[in-house]
Amino acid sequence: MAKALLQPLPPGADDDALLEAFLDYVSAKGLSLYPAQEQAILELLEGNNVILKTPTGSGKSLVAAALHFFGLCRGRRSVYTCPIKALVNEKFLSLCKEFGPDYVGMSTGDATVNARAPILCCTAEVLANMALRQGKLTPVHDVIMDEFHYYSDRDRGVSWQIPLLTMPQSRFLLISATLGHTATFESGLTALTGLPSVTVASSDRPVPLDYSYVEDALEELLPALASQQKLPAYLVHFTQRAATDTAQKLLSIDFCSKAEKERLTEVLAAESFKSPFGKEIKKYLRHGVGVHHAGLLPRYRILVEKLAQHNLLKVICGTDTLGVGVNVPIRTVVFTGLCKYDGDKVKILPVRDFHQIAGRAGRKGFDDEGFVIAQAPEHVIENRKQERKAAANPAKAKKLVKRKPPEKGYVHWDDKTFERLISAPPEELVSSFNVGHGMLLNVLSRETEDGCTAMRQLIRTCHESPQSKLTLRRRSFSLLRSMLDQGIVQWLPNRDAYGRKLRVNVDLQDDFSLNHALSLYLVDTVTRLDREDPEYALRVLTLVESVLENPDVILRRQVDKLKERKVAELKEQGVQFEDRMEQLLQIEHPKPDRDFIYNTFNEFAARHPWVGKDNIQPKSIAREMFERYMSFSDYVRMYQLQRAEGLLLRHLTGTYKTLVQTVPEAVRTKKCRKSHSTWNSWCAEPTLRCSMSGNNCAIQTMSR
Repeated sequence: MAKALLQPLPPGADDDALLEAFLDYVSAKGLSLYPAQEQAILELLEGNNVILKTPTGSGKSLVAAALHFFGLCRGRRSVYTCPIKALVNEKFLSLCKEFGPDYVGMSTGDATVNARAPILCCTAEVLANMALRQGKLTPVHDVIMDEFHYYSDRDRGVSWQIPLLTMPQSRFLLISATLGHTATFESGLTALTGLPSVTVASSDRPVPLDYSYVEDALEELLPALASQQKLPAYLVHFTQRAATDTAQKLLSIDFCSKAEKERLTEVLAAESFKSPFGKEIKKYLRHGVGVHHAGLLPRYRILVEKLAQHNLLKVICGTDTLGVGVNVPIRTVVFTGLCKYDGDKVKILPVRDFHQIAGRAGRKGFDDEGFVIAQAPEHVIENRKQERKAAANPAKAKKLVKRKPPEKGYVHWDDKTFERLISAPPEELVSSFNVGHGMLLNVLSRETEDGCTAMRQLIRTCHESPQSKLTLRRRSFSLLRSMLDQGIVQWLPNRDAYGRKLRVNVDLQDDFSLNHALSLYLVDTVTRLDREDPEYALRVLTLVESVLENPDVILRRQVDKLKERKVAELKEQGVQFEDRMEQLLQIEHPKPDRDFIYNTFNEFAARHPWVGKDNIQPKSIAREMFERYMSFSDYVRMYQLQRAEGLLLRHLTGTYKTLVQTVPEAVRTKKCRKSHSTWNSWCAEPTLRCSMSGNNCAIQTMSR
């Protein structure tokens, strides 16, 4: 293996030697530092916290590499956090090339490599859990938080805030292209660490962007971009279905030369496309068109990224996931819409999201300019097309019927909307701190300090308003009482040497976790099941699936399949159309043990006011696969889930991890009480029935 460029210097090297060695590395790569990079690197060398907000493509990763290098030379441990596992994998491989694999580790929650390495790549959640569990004793000296704007994410932002509250021993580098005002973070970091904190900002892009608004359909726009040498292009959609539908439509446009198609065929011959959707993916890729969204299996997304990095794809049809920072070099970003569903309702795209996605355009070292294009709404494009036809043939003008905008799932946008998104500053970052069972469990697991005191301190210093902090304190007390009732946490007869009065039950498995909002319901209810029941394992499996989020696409397909069968049955019985429709309205997706689950949950919620709006969601996906003796591919084909294979994979993965980590060992059958914590990620063809499934064990039921 070739020697890594960034080898640590001998102990005792001074700051000048470190800086000189790093600058030599930069020169060896044929790079020169921008002013913002120089300033940030010098601030880090002096030991300061740095908030770096510069545009995409301006070399923020190089600043992070400098901090890793300085830490490595000084015997310090540094951690690089990213919001998604794909980006963690990418950064891990990149840092291995820069520093050598012996110095770099990775942890995503699913996979761990060289976890004790002096440089660790991990998701923000992994670092947050480390910080909650160990606080000021967390063995991390330097923290790099990439894509720090995720701090405002409604569901995951708490993971970006926790290290800023619990790791006074660390120094921080916060990175994002779209931060608002940072004074609050500067003062907070200084108060936490005692170190000076500075913001290094620049609006200069290495590759400038050209913006345009068009009323052309993709079949008109893309050939024009090809003729103007503006490919590869990233077509941004806000639903997975729309992205895949577009890829299918683009098969009618010839993007690649004969030589390019031959090259793609040669490269793809070495790849596996065994899953049900594999044929479609291969067909798109051979045409020079990639698809990239969370509904795909990870290996297909990685393949698209690899092909794009080798300049083998002309168009990528994706959702906004590529705006997170995955290295997919593109010249042109095309927004097919400017409104999206945000979890509550459809709204115009946030300014921050717009700039994150638009910033992917233009490749340093390849492009002198990047291009950002927004399409008009579909009905506007269609009406414009009709108007052009009418102008060419006045006789048809009177018959022109204008298409109306959609009544649902749409908010109007136009060129003025586009201009506002271009010029507006990103929204201010807003705290999304929350308290859950998992957080409490981690804090109370601290071995050298009182977890109750630490939890009060965490809430007191979080970035919420005083009123919100009061609500969080009340919620934490309520959650703690619930955990005491279940025996997950126990009172100590006397305070120990560290002042602790509570401890986590030592009989629980080492990797026990309560990562779902209703995990405690699962722990409470699984003890009510009869272990002698022949269906005990399946009933445990159903309880596990009921606390997981509903994979809506899969459940809708289950309902569709049930309706198909019911219609055939009712027609055979001669039931009238109106009566058939009435009966079809009553059909739901399968919910095994529904009465037991709903009744026990209502009792549980009555005893635990913290449950609030969280609701139980019984379903049968993993269980159905087992009962029908179906493989992953069988299930995908039966419900036509080809475009949602990734969703099914995540549900099965979540089900297995919850079985292993949340179902207490005490309720497992005897033959199951061995370690199930070592588990490889699901392949494309997992089967849910194994040779030991007869042991009446839910975990073995889910094993390959």
